[in-house]
Amino acid sequence: MSCGALLRRFPRLAVTAATTATARTALSSRALSDQVDFYSGSKTEDVILRREERPAEIQEAYPDIDKLERFGKYVAAILPKYVQDVRITSTKELEILIHPEGIVPVMGMLKDHTNAQFKALMEITANDVPGREYRFELVYCLLSHHYNSRCIVKTYTDELTPVDSLTPLFKSADWGEREVWDMYGVYFAGHPDLRRILTDYGFQGHPQRKDFPLTGFSEVRYDNELARIVYEPVEVAQEFRKFDLDTPWELFPKHREAPEHLITEGGEGDKKE
Repeated sequence: MSCGALLRRFPRLAVTAATTATARTALSSRALSDQVDFYSGSKTEDVILRREERPAEIQEAYPDIDKLERFGKYVAAILPKYVQDVRITSTKELEILIHPEGIVPVMGMLKDHTNAQFKALMEITANDVPGREYRFELVYCLLSHHYNSRCIVKTYTDELTPVDSLTPLFKSADWGEREVWDMYGVYFAGHPDLRRILTDYGFQGHPQRKDFPLTGFSEVRYDNELARIVYEPVEVAQEFRKFDLDTPWELFPKHREAPEHLITEGGEGDKKE
């Protein structure tokens, strides 16, 4: 039975399907509209965004700033649904800040467009800011050999929301996404072989997350009796000690004021004199 015949036979199913499709579309559009200003408050001192701030200094330091600015506005005009902000950093590189759902359309446009031709994905990395709603910021570094120019694309996600994989567009995204998954735990939907690449297969957690303990959860050593490498829970050899930052060496009261518990009897006498 075809889909149309099935819906005609069960009209309630048609209403349910239409309602589900409408809700999904509304949810997707609301997600895009709600996050339009996600990058509005994240401007840093390293960004020389907006030419009207220091036009003379910027033009003198970066003669090609006009080309980058025009291209950034051009990309934002082509894909206004996904591009949330365009910036030019102090290192004369273009930053395009986008919505997570636009990672494939934007990267595909930057790769195949005649005026872009960013055909080389140099690296993929991430940044973890636990205090934000979307704690992970993904950073894609692109290179155009044709125009001898670089471009940085940034987007965001959280621990549970997957991001579309770029392996169909860039073969170099394979290992880069595996590294981000291993270090930060960001899941890439559609990756052909998403597994750890830097840590061992039985590793617990993601080391580059800010909430990951510095000592980790397990330690590795070679056991002579078993003649193999063994994994054991981390044991701190030294017991917990409370350290104060006062120096244990003799101080010179004539040159600096010493803490009361470090002043000797002779020193107290000299001080009273």
